[in-house]
Amino acid sequence: MDSDRQTGLTQVTLKGEIVRVVFTNPDNGYCVFRLADAQGVEYMVTGMTGGLYAGQHVEVTGYWENHRDYGRQLRADAVKFVLPNTPDGICRYLASGVIPGLGPKLAKCIVDQFGDQTLEVMDRYSSRLLEIPGFGKKRLKAIKAAWDEQQARRDIFIFMQSLGISPAYCQRIYRTYGNTAPAIIRQEPYRLADDVDGIGFVLADRVAAAQNIVRDDPARIAAGITYSLNQVKLSGHCCYPETAFLQYAAELLEVPTTTIAAGLQHAAERNRVVLVPQPDGNMVYERIMYRAETELPQLVAGLLTVRRHRGALMAKVPPLEGQQFTAEQYRAVTNAAQSPVSIITGGPGVGKTTVIGEIVRRARSAKLKIYLAAPTGRAAQRLSETSGIAARTIHRLLKWEPEERRFAYGLELKLPCDLLIVDEVSMLDVPLAVQLFRAIAPGTTVVLVGDADQLPSVGPGEVLNDFIASGIFAVTRLTRVFRQGAGSAIIANAHAVNAGRMPELGSGREDKNILRDFYWIEQDDPDKAVELIVRMVSERIPERFGMRPMRDIQVLSPMNRGSCGTVVLNEVLQAKLNGGHKPQFKMGDRVFRSGDRVMQTSNNYDKNVYNGDMGRIVNIDYEAKVFTVSFDRRPVAYEFAEVDQLALAYAITVHKAQGSEFPAVVIPLLNQHYMMLQRNLLYTAMTRARRLLILVGSRKAVSMAVRNAVREPRYTLLQHYLRAAVAPSQ
Repeated sequence: MDSDRQTGLTQVTLKGEIVRVVFTNPDNGYCVFRLADAQGVEYMVTGMTGGLYAGQHVEVTGYWENHRDYGRQLRADAVKFVLPNTPDGICRYLASGVIPGLGPKLAKCIVDQFGDQTLEVMDRYSSRLLEIPGFGKKRLKAIKAAWDEQQARRDIFIFMQSLGISPAYCQRIYRTYGNTAPAIIRQEPYRLADDVDGIGFVLADRVAAAQNIVRDDPARIAAGITYSLNQVKLSGHCCYPETAFLQYAAELLEVPTTTIAAGLQHAAERNRVVLVPQPDGNMVYERIMYRAETELPQLVAGLLTVRRHRGALMAKVPPLEGQQFTAEQYRAVTNAAQSPVSIITGGPGVGKTTVIGEIVRRARSAKLKIYLAAPTGRAAQRLSETSGIAARTIHRLLKWEPEERRFAYGLELKLPCDLLIVDEVSMLDVPLAVQLFRAIAPGTTVVLVGDADQLPSVGPGEVLNDFIASGIFAVTRLTRVFRQGAGSAIIANAHAVNAGRMPELGSGREDKNILRDFYWIEQDDPDKAVELIVRMVSERIPERFGMRPMRDIQVLSPMNRGSCGTVVLNEVLQAKLNGGHKPQFKMGDRVFRSGDRVMQTSNNYDKNVYNGDMGRIVNIDYEAKVFTVSFDRRPVAYEFAEVDQLALAYAITVHKAQGSEFPAVVIPLLNQHYMMLQRNLLYTAMTRARRLLILVGSRKAVSMAVRNAVREPRYTLLQHYLRAAVAPSQ
């Protein structure tokens, strides 16, 4: 813009209605849109405007430029949101739902009567609405009350949108702050990240920048340090070395490390962060994460140090006549009876289900009250099927109380069970582990089951591996493979990968008339791999194996991005499996249709839906702007603005598939996935398949994954705190 000013170009102001948003970048707010003025002449406008949508009326200030490819366009310095001033624009505005009880039909009647004077009539002469045939005093009173209530809100929304805040987020901000929203946004914009669901530091920072708040403002640095620690958590860390954190946060916030160091010290003095001395320097903790990682060991120690636990009664129950166990399996069952907290770990096909079944049998004979749980709904369902006892997700086991914003079971009210078995513990992160162990009463017998070689939890920490490595638990590692003897190539190849050996991919000349449970399809070209996957899911697997694409077949990709990532795969699979003229709505560049497979991507305690839950869209209500998703036959309603909590789930990442099993799994593994090609990722992906596994890709990519056994380090002090908590009692 400076170059334009230096050349003496004249600043231009345009007013009109946004006809179409051509392009928008949600990361930086850059937008390209077509603007129609009062005479209907259209102009192309570009700039860091953000939060725009078709139908809005704006006043744009900027400078003309000639783009090499797109011709003459206005490069906007500022966008001010205004009310419409044409009859058509006013009609669309009134019919948009901004006034409760005023729909498209009534809006047209009002505008037909008063034309471009409609808004002035609504503001100052509302009694004139009685001039409209059929418009009675009762309706007038209701419309006037709604309009007066909306007037202040309308000004607030115009103010917020002028800062680049989208209409959906305007609604959330207004619900949170009401009429105080403008004052809070002006004085404390970074509060948005803490108080408003879905608004993070990036958007709050953009709002602050629009109000000329400088990069090194103390409020920005304080919020930025919290944001940086949250980003660290998203990478799985509970804490981070101070020196590395200063560099990371400085790059993220684009300020000197000295500025971050001063802000970090200030945050530590105010107890917003915790600095824990270590031999190699301080570790930086977010306050809540520090509390979680130090509280968990104390809770565990309280269980391990009880003199008597109720599961000991299982030791008196004899084995069934003729029943045989390996020494490993017998030790796992014995540990459950002898130890208050025991761990069973091992890969697929090693008999974990058999051991759980025997522990449950003995507990029943001992008349113990048994609870079973797992981190995800699919894992809980599978545990129910194999044990014969209803299992629940950990969130549902603890019972979230929406009104009190906390779990019913916790420090004050303990779970009323004698034996608690938790499966798929590799998925358990530190925050959820704390919530679970708070609810376990001393004397309860706890059995933790999981595969330590799988991917670690999506959330911060590495609970299962840290529990095992701490040396304070009774651990049984099951190693003998049983299902391999039944001819399962899935199990054999998964164990081969876990041991660092290439899976048996075959020569490609196998008898095609013999159905197997594992197939390798060589295809190096990403675009052709996508076409092949769509054909496999929609045609070949259903025809040969009788499986239903929308229920039985799941595509797992190592990454979201790329030409063979989940984003592209979901688009093409949605078009193939759920296309046609079905009810649908669009949010941004994403289309959601009735019948779509979707996944919840964040915990929503109020709706009792949690990260990783999968369902189907069963209804779309355009008038109410609400759609319904069925999760295991349980309908859950969402507003259109809440769709950012969901993602299409025809294809999901391997990380999102943890804890789940599917009848058939198709996995692309290409060179373009090189950043994610790790042994534990491939191993985890392969073990998600129950009856059919198909790998599509290049041998080089498979080899890269098998050879790469380096696990990304996760910074955590849990092992240290566990040993320290138990040591005094030993």
